[in-house]
Amino acid sequence: MTLPGWRDWAFALKTYAAAMLALFVALWIDLPRPYWAVGTVYITSQVLSGATRAKAVYRVGGTVLGAAVSVVLVPNLVNEPILLSLAVALWVALCLYVSLLDRTPASYLPMLAGYTAALIGFPAVEDPGAIFDTAVARAEEISLGILCASLAATLILPQSAAPLIVGRLNLWLAEARAWIQGALAAARAPEASGTSQGRRLRLASDALGLDALGLALRNEATGAERAAEAFAPVRQHMLMVLPIVAAVADRVETLERAGALPARVRSFLSDLAVWLADEADDPERAAHLRGRIDGFEPTLGRNPDWTTLLLASLAARLRDVIDLRQDLRALRGHLAAGTPPRAPLAFAYTARVRSIRHRDHGLAAFSAFGVFVGLLVCCAIWIATGWPDGSAAPMMGAVACCLFAAQDDPAPQILSFTNSALVGALGAGLYLFAVLPLATSFEMLALALAPALILCGLMMTQPRTAPMGMGAALNGATLLALQNGYSGDFAPFANGVIASVVGMWVGAVVTRLIRSVGAGWSARRLVRINRQSLAAAADGRGTGHGLELAALMLDRIGLIAPRLATLPAETSASVGDLLADVRVGINLVEVRRVRRRLTGPPRTAVDRALALAARQLRDRTGRPDSALLAALDDGLDAVADAAPGPERRAALIGLTGLRRGLFPDAPAYRAAPPARDDREMAA
Repeated sequence: MTLPGWRDWAFALKTYAAAMLALFVALWIDLPRPYWAVGTVYITSQVLSGATRAKAVYRVGGTVLGAAVSVVLVPNLVNEPILLSLAVALWVALCLYVSLLDRTPASYLPMLAGYTAALIGFPAVEDPGAIFDTAVARAEEISLGILCASLAATLILPQSAAPLIVGRLNLWLAEARAWIQGALAAARAPEASGTSQGRRLRLASDALGLDALGLALRNEATGAERAAEAFAPVRQHMLMVLPIVAAVADRVETLERAGALPARVRSFLSDLAVWLADEADDPERAAHLRGRIDGFEPTLGRNPDWTTLLLASLAARLRDVIDLRQDLRALRGHLAAGTPPRAPLAFAYTARVRSIRHRDHGLAAFSAFGVFVGLLVCCAIWIATGWPDGSAAPMMGAVACCLFAAQDDPAPQILSFTNSALVGALGAGLYLFAVLPLATSFEMLALALAPALILCGLMMTQPRTAPMGMGAALNGATLLALQNGYSGDFAPFANGVIASVVGMWVGAVVTRLIRSVGAGWSARRLVRINRQSLAAAADGRGTGHGLELAALMLDRIGLIAPRLATLPAETSASVGDLLADVRVGINLVEVRRVRRRLTGPPRTAVDRALALAARQLRDRTGRPDSALLAALDDGLDAVADAAPGPERRAALIGLTGLRRGLFPDAPAYRAAPPARDDREMAA
């Protein structure tokens, strides 16, 4: 285990200071349950100051909304416990469903609105007449904790996300550069198939991993937030590197295997690899490289052969590689300097698609149903037994299930959270019956709490121990029930502990029976959703921009990657070449876009190829369709015979990309015999 550094100690101390400030103010203004403010500080605080601030507003909004719902539900349904349980469970499930559709800090608003209604509503059934005062008090206590945590994160040694982003971006660029250089050299072995797929998936996962840092950067008050505009396109640029370089590697490999890669192209690829390894930003050299591409890019005259089509496609993708490299270096410089970009980006397409995210309505509904059933089971136990303080079971069951609902299998995380609650309960019991009777002033109380809370803060700085530290602080503060006077009653304390643990155990069991799925199941499902998106694109449904479809599919690949990393190699291999699907998607949308400007036989042939492509993509067996291959060749024949123009060129390159993506092992395209008097024939 890594020993804590000075920043870890700083975070632990300032979080403790924020908790004590929240407790002092809550006691001073005589809030009924000041310990809610202490627990809120620990559930809100993050190591990065921007991350704490990013969630603060949404947490306050969710708390107020949840309190308002409890005020509406409890007085009207308190005499019908079954209906009240159904109503609260349905509200929590609905809020969780909405929350899981959003992977930004805004998701905390509906999530907190859901389980805050349970936290306020269930204990209030014993005194429904005071529900309004209770709801207002809970909202004040939780908002106070959020405010104190935000102030501490902003004013006391705020830690910026910018250095972390730049460091991770440097590591990503180094890994991507090694992969690109291998692709340019046609280095197929020994890094073929599985190893190469693993490297690409890791790059996708790491690119998505920067999301949280970018959101933290945007909400800082350190001055570095000025660079947030530079971060916005970084993620999508990083993701777009993957299909574009994969397309370059495919074209280089295919041409090399056919012995058709021209010497000047091979020389260019070597020079490009050297330029990519150079850390200096040299716009003139980049412009020179683009000029060299113009020199060997073939003119697509009538009836071009397969080699000419592949070279044209390669040239287009190589320009994209140069543009992406230039942009990423420039954006990295702005992030390091804390300045927004001024000049327009060379690879401008991603400006239109950088905010696209995958929304999994099916899994969100599945998770919401699991929480709904778990809450009803907890309520049934509480109602059937008439358990004193049994309201803690559905309360904590709701919290635990909601916090970890985004996991493939939330049950282990819920059980870990339960263990942290037990640790917090042991600490709370020690304090409640041995230490607090000796604390006769706030200063003595703060001094007594310091060792435990600072230790929890230190644990929160380490990824492996963060859940335990946060859970112990939150549950310990809640069970300690600090108020303006000492009240050490063992029976309510024991009932609360047992009910909380039972609620979380029930949540874990119900989740395991209803909701838990394996990483392999989730990965295969996301792959299937990607294929459905491809079929929709072939049919002309869904997004109308190739980069938008690519952004959506790459976002899913970033979600697939960490799941595949936990599975056996044969399972990872079974999902196929995920980046090939992305390339197919880009080409599908591009071909459908330009088909509108085609007329006569070319348009008819392209429409038939797209219809057959949609049919194959909907076929879950993944069997190659010989009719589709023939239709793509017919489409190439028909478009090649059309009048020259930008639409014709785009259609030819798009159909070439489709053929390579859907049929990588097929023989070369059967080009029609070239006309002897063709003056535009490629060299």
